[in-house]
Amino acid sequence: MQLGLIGYYSDFVVYPLVIAILGIAGLIEAGEESAPEWIGMVIFCLGLWTLIEYVLHRFVLHHIPYIRDLHDRHHVEERSSVGTPTWLSLGVHALVAFLPVWMAFGFATASAVSCGLMLGYLWYISVHHMIHHWHPRHPSYLYTLKRRHAVHHHIDDTANFGVTSIFWDRVFGTAQL
Repeated sequence: MQLGLIGYYSDFVVYPLVIAILGIAGLIEAGEESAPEWIGMVIFCLGLWTLIEYVLHRFVLHHIPYIRDLHDRHHVEERSSVGTPTWLSLGVHALVAFLPVWMAFGFATASAVSCGLMLGYLWYISVHHMIHHWHPRHPSYLYTLKRRHAVHHHIDDTANFGVTSIFWDRVFGTAQL
């Protein structure tokens, strides 16, 4: 969706606040003895985000009709403020991840899962913003990602679905350098 500047940049403020609040509350709920397991779950879900990012980009953003049209606009207008409103991404996260995990496993686990997934999402939107708006030095990590993403945008939109990592593109045979 086309967002105003406040809407576009609100993720960069709201997500760190939500992650910090959930992290503190979750660690308090987990207690000192369970803190290592809580941290392990955050790290696991941060890694899981990379697969979710790949699947969403490949199968949702490029195949679901209305969403595909919005994403196609992003391919044409790379630097415009097109994105998902914060209220929508947080709402989907709450309904799909946080609440079901809370009901099944408790608040501590739900907070760890949410912190990991939201850290992954925050990393994704940050990297995606940087590769479209910054001019990184090469051969930096960011430059490599920018180059790979440019291939996806301008040469082959059936390749390079991972924005923050090439890992899943290699696993599923969609990597193109």
